[in-house]
Amino acid sequence: MTAFDPSLEHARTLDRSDPLHRWRDEFWLPSTEAGSPDVYFVGNSLGLQPKRTSLFLQEELEKWQRLGVKGHFESDHPWMPYHEFLAEPMARLVGAHADEVVMMNSLTVNLHLMMATFYRPTDQRHQILIEQHAFPSDHYAVESQLLHHGRTVNESLLLAKPVDGGELLCSDAICEQIRAHAETLALVLLPGVQYYTGQVIDLARITQVAHECGVAVGIDLAHAAGNIPLRLHDWGVDFAVWCSYKYLNSGPGSVAGCFVHRRHGQNIDLPRFAGWWGHDKATRFLMQNEFQAMPTAEGWQLRNPPILSLAAIRASLAVFDEAGGLEPLRTKSVLLTDYFEQLLRYELPERVRIVTPSDSQERGCQLSLQVRLDGVDGKQVHEQLERAGTVTDWREPDVIRAAPVPLYNSFEDVHRFVTTLKQVLMTV
Repeated sequence: MTAFDPSLEHARTLDRSDPLHRWRDEFWLPSTEAGSPDVYFVGNSLGLQPKRTSLFLQEELEKWQRLGVKGHFESDHPWMPYHEFLAEPMARLVGAHADEVVMMNSLTVNLHLMMATFYRPTDQRHQILIEQHAFPSDHYAVESQLLHHGRTVNESLLLAKPVDGGELLCSDAICEQIRAHAETLALVLLPGVQYYTGQVIDLARITQVAHECGVAVGIDLAHAAGNIPLRLHDWGVDFAVWCSYKYLNSGPGSVAGCFVHRRHGQNIDLPRFAGWWGHDKATRFLMQNEFQAMPTAEGWQLRNPPILSLAAIRASLAVFDEAGGLEPLRTKSVLLTDYFEQLLRYELPERVRIVTPSDSQERGCQLSLQVRLDGVDGKQVHEQLERAGTVTDWREPDVIRAAPVPLYNSFEDVHRFVTTLKQVLMTV
């Protein structure tokens, strides 16, 4: 076995042999006051801007100038069907058919819309299973749905907890919990990648077990879409929601995504909160008050979409397609995080604990780090890293989230981060 090489030159050698390294030049990299690029390891919070995004936006602004309302029907990308131009490339990223995917609203709005359809509690089946440390917005949404249906949190909210007092979830334990509550459970709602630890959840297995028990499955892909390969259709997930401003690089607050499995999308009689953009396209503008849902994920749309946000998403999806999709990006991501872990263990074996699973199949881009030095405040370390041009993300109570993204981060970035972290820990 070749000995690990911790040198900067080795990191640069890895970059020179990286077939995806050129895509770094397709993004705007924030820089320090001295003018050097930041080590930007916070794409799990807000992805960087592709350089082509401004061109896609300018195209729509010029169309608005020239055509006014006619822009809805004229040009290569008219506004009326604009969301349809995103369906195929987005479907490729999440492992779906184009008719199962639609870009609309925000993640939490989409989550409420999906629960309006897929959480239909009865006296017998009324419980929702979420993870104990779900992202707060998901937790708020679920609790509010329970209360909306006249349920109480104490009786209807189940929590999947980490085992052995640690931070990580266990698929075996979740499956057993589903089986134990099979008679009362109505919905399982889990993340694709856990936001705090960076752990990848075994969605295929959990979905299979839940469906064997007659339980619907919804997935929050906020930290998974654009990060790890997904097979939503093949896994049989009932619905999924995700944002597009993290690994999908579409800008702050950009329009979110929604997946509805084809077996549900084709059922136009499913209950839902309806709006006119979900109405059958052929008769939408007859302005009649009898709703007829489209037999696709589009049938859950409420309104015409914001074109400028969709243009930014279209620009980002073009980058993903030209880079070869998620498979080569995933290959590089595994190499980056493996190198990251090795370098941390080599340089800081006693001072930093990696919360994220060591198995590359159980993690995405992100490593979650805890500082393990008596008297040293991890948040202070995070702040010093940022002042040094190394941008990461702090999550209470004690985790620095660092996410080297394969589209625009490099092995040299990883080396710079670990070197800077080591220097900071020597001075605090």
